[in-house]
Amino acid sequence: MIGKEEVQIFRLIDLFAGAGGMTLGFTDNRFCGDFSCVFSLDFDKSAMLTHSANFEGEHVVADIEEFLRSGADCPIADVVIGGPPCQGFSLLNKGRKLDPRRALWEPFLEVVFRSGAPVFVMENVAELLRSPEMEEINRRAEENGFILHASVLNAADYGAPQVRKRTISIGARADLFPLGLAMPEPTHAGRWRTVREAIGDLPDPAGAEIRDVPPPLDLHFGRNPRPESVERYKAVPPGGNRFDLQENAPHLLPECWRKKTSGGTDLFGRLWWDRPSVTIRTEFFKPEKGRYLHPEKHRPITHREAARLMGFPDDFLFRGSKVEIARQIGNAVPPHLAGAIARNIGANLQKTYRGRSITKAAS
Repeated sequence: MIGKEEVQIFRLIDLFAGAGGMTLGFTDNRFCGDFSCVFSLDFDKSAMLTHSANFEGEHVVADIEEFLRSGADCPIADVVIGGPPCQGFSLLNKGRKLDPRRALWEPFLEVVFRSGAPVFVMENVAELLRSPEMEEINRRAEENGFILHASVLNAADYGAPQVRKRTISIGARADLFPLGLAMPEPTHAGRWRTVREAIGDLPDPAGAEIRDVPPPLDLHFGRNPRPESVERYKAVPPGGNRFDLQENAPHLLPECWRKKTSGGTDLFGRLWWDRPSVTIRTEFFKPEKGRYLHPEKHRPITHREAARLMGFPDDFLFRGSKVEIARQIGNAVPPHLAGAIARNIGANLQKTYRGRSITKAAS
């Protein structure tokens, strides 16, 4: 039996790993720390460079289906985590009902079964929960001896300074966990972390290029906006959006918005100091894509500010171009959310472990 001070470190596989926000939540002591990543896979080369700069284990740049067809061995693992690409389910992608990305949960589960892992965590957009695919995922998991629990969780409820709602599916071997594994209880419900807490200490950015300086200023760069763009930014008050631009400076309104009197209220919007951020997406440096203007400065948020709003610590290393790093940040799982899930799973695995390998005991 595990002694009071003895803690088992469990083997982790991360698929569709991206920069590693989910891996960070599982492996870093600031979030959880009960896990060690032994294998990660993603077809995005720059994301894998970031992942390998921060985590040990084998890093494979490949399409997951090609990896499986190649006959390559899947390492033994205790937990498999990952977020199959979500665009096929996204509300931003309503017209592509046959998007092949909707089916990438199938090779994800294949790796789970091959690895012998008794637990898996799948992360995806909120729309997945009510989709026909969710029913199929549940059926496939049950056929292979897993009990699946799925729910939409908000990252802000777990300490991330960002409102980000995602479907989290936790599968657990029924012979080891007869009731499955429940979702973690919120740690920050009613006391969400704010934009001010996350980025309020940062100075004005210097320049528009990645600089060879220590964190946090290494990613703290802005754009070189045209004077007309700066005037647009100035026309948007705290908490405002493109409709304020339409009212305060109609002569600066882009032609495509002139006759558009409805639509999203986050476009060209300012973040609020004393609320969490809106969902950070891959083009957060473009105000026309969402509520990405700084709460009071006349500029979009910087890459460092976006990374902090996602929950990445300043010592996390990013690799790639400015656009590639932005994509890695916007596609990440907030490590605070991943850490809450990891702590819950880790506690249950520690109870079940009792001095032996979960994977071997379960096989």
